[in-house]
Amino acid sequence: MSHPDRFAPPGGVSRNTVIVGSVVLLHVAGIWALQSGLLRRAAEVIVPAELLSEFIAPPAPKIEPPTPKPPVPPPPRPAPQVKAPRPAPMPVAIADPTPAPNAPTGVTTPQPPAPPIEAPVAVQAPPPAPPAPPAPPKIELPSSDAAHLNNPSPGYPAISKRMGEQGKVILRVLIGTDGVPQKVEINKSSGYDRLDRQAQEAVTRWRFVPGKRNGVPEAMWYMQPVNFVLE
Repeated sequence: MSHPDRFAPPGGVSRNTVIVGSVVLLHVAGIWALQSGLLRRAAEVIVPAELLSEFIAPPAPKIEPPTPKPPVPPPPRPAPQVKAPRPAPMPVAIADPTPAPNAPTGVTTPQPPAPPIEAPVAVQAPPPAPPAPPAPPKIELPSSDAAHLNNPSPGYPAISKRMGEQGKVILRVLIGTDGVPQKVEINKSSGYDRLDRQAQEAVTRWRFVPGKRNGVPEAMWYMQPVNFVLE
């Protein structure tokens, strides 16, 4: 069993009545619009706007792809610089202000200044060598051995023979340019006066080949030995 009065709006109007009235009003409004030309005007206004928007819209610009630029070659790389290895740092001695006990005390001697550098001295050419000295003169000593001289041997004293006296006498004789003895001196005695005097008297009478200097006769001293030997 239904209860129509339960859902009825206030004032006594039912729901169905409201719906029916709304539909009727919509239809009436549509008919009125068609008759008055509002709908056609709206169509005339709305539809051409769509068409005009289609014709007025400019064509979309043609987008051309950008021309690729030629690749830029990379800049040449600089040659790598080889760095010389740094020398190893030398060890640095750190002075200890507190000397060790019993350490010897040194004395620092300042280094003497360097001697001044003398200006170079021009080396003079050595003087020319002196001329060679002349050759010494050729000397030929006197001689008593020439065969043509025929000098007799000194006589042996008879008393010296009986007493057995013998020996060698050396006489120093100055011979002149003519070969004649100018002086006869006893340089070494035989040990017996008789033998020395006999030799001196005999050589005084001799003849000699005179001495010569560079082929020129010259007075010279000459040592003449005389032997006394018992047979």
